[in-house]
Amino acid sequence: MKRLDGTVAVITGGASGIGAATVRRFVDEGASVVIADVQDDLGGQLARELGKSVTFVHTDVTTEADIEAAVGAAMSNFGRLDVMFNNAGIIGAVGPIGTLQLDDYEHTMAVTLRSGFLGMKHAANVMVPQGSGVILSTSSVAAVTGGLGAHTYSAAKAAIIGLTQSVAAELWPHGVRVNAIVPGKIATPMTHALRERSGLPEQADDTPEVLRNERKGQARDIAAAAAYLASEDARFVTGESLLVDGGLVRAGGPSAFATGAYRSPDMIAGRGDST
Repeated sequence: MKRLDGTVAVITGGASGIGAATVRRFVDEGASVVIADVQDDLGGQLARELGKSVTFVHTDVTTEADIEAAVGAAMSNFGRLDVMFNNAGIIGAVGPIGTLQLDDYEHTMAVTLRSGFLGMKHAANVMVPQGSGVILSTSSVAAVTGGLGAHTYSAAKAAIIGLTQSVAAELWPHGVRVNAIVPGKIATPMTHALRERSGLPEQADDTPEVLRNERKGQARDIAAAAAYLASEDARFVTGESLLVDGGLVRAGGPSAFATGAYRSPDMIAGRGDST
């Protein structure tokens, strides 16, 4: 038995980056998947590569009818919906708070937050009657720590966490679990494009130096977390925001109290000089 044998998932933003890695992981774990994305070429190519257990549906995640159609595709193609992964998002509006344009703010919130709300809504309409299901959403460390993301992006990702907790409280009695994944620095096409626009040098993401010094993960790390949360192994986990960030938030730097003079067993707080 594979971890997700017989389950059906919709993954928004599933044509590239974290979404594509999760599509691959879910299929490896035995799931059937609907890729919901606006990237027709990438989404179609991935679906053809992975075979009959995967279908692609062109989906503008800011449009309710498109989200509803993606959920409908799961029902019509595979007969049920077990997992809704609201993963689509953009970095969107950047810059100082005093210069942000309202239109840019609205577009960023629509792609990154409204899409999650719509995904939860239409997944719940299927999962509550069937008495089971899992709803996942991608947040970010920018939601919980200042300075790690643009203002609007950070606000949208923080709202995803709040929405996750609120909807989890509603749906838990109906057998539906609702959780968020909180990635740290993850190497994806979106982050590569951001580095390029910022004039930052390209780096090989898998080198030990990059992984150690920048605590940068890979899309497959988030896919692994999604597979766990979607499975029965996480049957008693709901309302959670799972950090997958290489310790960026909770263990952000080297321990000063385990290096230098503090390595000596004679250095015990409270012994000798009490100042």
